[in-house]
Amino acid sequence: MNCEDIRLLFEYNHWANERILAAAENLNDDQLKASNDLGWGSLHGMLAHILDAEYGWRRYLSDGENAPWLQADDFADLAAIRQRWAAENQALEAYLASLSDDALDGKVFYEVDGQRRFHILWHCLIHLVNHGTQHRSECAALLTELGCSPGEMDFTVFLNQRQEAASP
Repeated sequence: MNCEDIRLLFEYNHWANERILAAAENLNDDQLKASNDLGWGSLHGMLAHILDAEYGWRRYLSDGENAPWLQADDFADLAAIRQRWAAENQALEAYLASLSDDALDGKVFYEVDGQRRFHILWHCLIHLVNHGTQHRSECAALLTELGCSPGEMDFTVFLNQRQEAASP
């Protein structure tokens, strides 16, 4: 794994998050906060959870500190989530830009249930993108049920759009 590949995956992650957020903007606050069976209480809650994972992992990987968890109640509405996510995207992009290919193979130590564990840094970063993919798919299902599908979110769709945007 190298930094260029990791940054491409996070570019995809951002693109896919934006598709979900854009579709969610078509809902009213009651729809965003309506209870569902997919977890995190509501679509609003799922979005806050995806953001929290990006924030928490970035803080841990860059600073070695466990950041306080972001909760759905921390965000009054979708605009507040978007605003916080914009700041997180900048911080995450800066963190990724600071990495070297060699650093990606470094060990990240952490504790779970009193046991010291580790993963390779690039494994943690892949996990973060994959985690977002799981929860975005849940968000997409809810949005589609509400008549606001985010459309195709496959990696190849992202690559095709990226390639088209780069073509003269």
